[in-house]
Amino acid sequence: MDDGEEEFGPGDAAVIPPGHNAWVVGNEPVVGIDFTGLKEYAKDGSS
Repeated sequence: MDDGEEEFGPGDAAVIPPGHNAWVVGNEPVVGIDFTGLKEYAKDGSS
């Protein structure tokens, strides 16, 4: 995915591993749902 070879379209679902980068191509709205939970979200490393 780092090389931009993966593309997804309407109705697609995918498992996207940590360390990815993403952007939207075009002008259509995009909805993404993250199922990873909040345990690791925005972790600053101080705990």
